[in-house]
Amino acid sequence: MTSEVLMPALSPTMTEGKIARWVKSEGDTVRAGDVLAEIETDKATMEVEAVDEGVLAKIVIPEGTDHVAVNTPIALIAENGEDVGAATVNQHRPQPAPPAPQPSEPREARRAPAAPAARAPEPVAPAVAKRCAMRWPRRCGATRTCC
Repeated sequence: MTSEVLMPALSPTMTEGKIARWVKSEGDTVRAGDVLAEIETDKATMEVEAVDEGVLAKIVIPEGTDHVAVNTPIALIAENGEDVGAATVNQHRPQPAPPAPQPSEPREARRAPAAPAARAPEPVAPAVAKRCAMRWPRRCGATRTCC
């Protein structure tokens, strides 16, 4: 089975890159971890490594091509013994999901305004504590005294 080598996202903000140079040629045997190509972005140059073993069946995007979108097939790797000439790019490959729409308002603005906190009622002396002002602070922990 032929596997596609996709244009990697070298950073979270990367949307496209340039195929600077192909290290391997069509028909070369590749192993997992072999460097296939060098990719340039506006910030750095990185190497693309093979993740499968086999033969580099087809280079889909030629060397020097600018503005290659992330997740675009750039090459095909065929398994050993597979017909290299029959390797084609899968045209019915599922497209990545579109990014989630961004809310127009910040999170803080969407929240309902908080109701003002209700004041706690003043502690009421228990009926037993009303008998003696001296016992009330010790029983309930309050500092008020009765009449």
